[in-house]
Amino acid sequence: MPSTKRTQRVAVLADSDTRWKWGALTANRIASDISSDIRLDGYLLRGRATPTARQLDEVGVRSDALHEVTGVEFLRAMESAREQSGPYDIVVLALVGGAVQAMLHGLAHAWQGAGRRPVVVTGYVGVVYEKLADGLLLRHGADVVLANSRQDAERFRAVYEGVGADATSVVEAALPFLGGAPYTEKHDPYTVTFAAQPSVPESRADRTYLLKRMIRHAKLHPAREVLIKLRSKPGEHTTHLEEFPFQKLVQKHPLPANCRLVYGHMGEVLDRTDLLVTVSSTAALESLHRRIPTAVLTDNGVREALGNHHFIGSGCLASWDQLDAGHIPAPDEEWLARQGVAADGTYENAFDLAKKRVAELGAEPQLPPLRPYYSPTTAPGYLPGILARHHLGPDGAPLPGSPAAARQPGPVRQVVRQAARGAYRHGVQRVAPVIRRMGEL
Repeated sequence: MPSTKRTQRVAVLADSDTRWKWGALTANRIASDISSDIRLDGYLLRGRATPTARQLDEVGVRSDALHEVTGVEFLRAMESAREQSGPYDIVVLALVGGAVQAMLHGLAHAWQGAGRRPVVVTGYVGVVYEKLADGLLLRHGADVVLANSRQDAERFRAVYEGVGADATSVVEAALPFLGGAPYTEKHDPYTVTFAAQPSVPESRADRTYLLKRMIRHAKLHPAREVLIKLRSKPGEHTTHLEEFPFQKLVQKHPLPANCRLVYGHMGEVLDRTDLLVTVSSTAALESLHRRIPTAVLTDNGVREALGNHHFIGSGCLASWDQLDAGHIPAPDEEWLARQGVAADGTYENAFDLAKKRVAELGAEPQLPPLRPYYSPTTAPGYLPGILARHHLGPDGAPLPGSPAAARQPGPVRQVVRQAARGAYRHGVQRVAPVIRRMGEL
């Protein structure tokens, strides 16, 4: 008997490896249904953090098609899809706030007069600890703005309502990449994993301090294995710039035999972890979800700039001195519940509300036009600059001289583009720090 399943078509636009991971996994969570299959088309926004093939492989999320595009090329692709094979059912914008806002205005222009349009979804890849109002208002206008926890959902609605914007788009969910077997017993050898971040802490001195403390911990506990889990290799970029990668710092501070750098999927590293240590990485939430002992460092202070202030009340704050002495933090259960960690086994239902909202919107005969809070009326001194960075005019239309069509670059163009991106990254990671230091002389 032939299958009666229909295929839901989903497009994900992402601008970094972590946002691709969030966007693609979110798409699968909110679109999955026993009565339908999913076709996932990935679009990678061309820029300084466009993921490399190695980064995409490490993320481990597959798609049916993958394209590298500019913002204008993505908008043209959305128009072409509507004209040629029917509109996508869902479009997930896994981008930095300004890019989300630009795409919302661009899509609103592209879909003018369309009989049907996709449900547009956006959100955050991890902990929201800075620029709450700015980031949220730049995401306003999507049909669904996902919040990764009960606390975030409350904060998001308060911001929207406080400026007089519609807050019904906020839907509570969770981080889509939580999972893995619960921690039950110690490994042999006992393994301490430090989850590194590209820009937290930022300075060479602070990052060198952390490296020295990891080395010291390994020497104090020779029976333990100390892993330094890295996000990217030198020359690769993630969501944030990394001026002082640990790979370079270890050249001046050699690691003992039981301490080493590791790459790979975070879940696989957590499979062998007995204690996860970080400053404020989202990896802490992955670890807590699996009931792995987790320490959020206080050595450089508990500060908004570090993001570890988000963990106040978690029971996880600790210093290297305490960890060296054998301290194992115990998380606060109420805090875990409010943060969407779902360590109590309720994670499988965490996306029910989002799935229901998307299905309801998708069943509407015609959705209203996208109407972001920021407009030429509400933000005439802010919005045009955001749109111009993505080659869009004040009305969301592509500016003259923008790419004419979405297309994959040829071999020569790919080589030139890779060389240009490498030169840019070299400038950011090598030349810019030297110039700054010279300016301080």
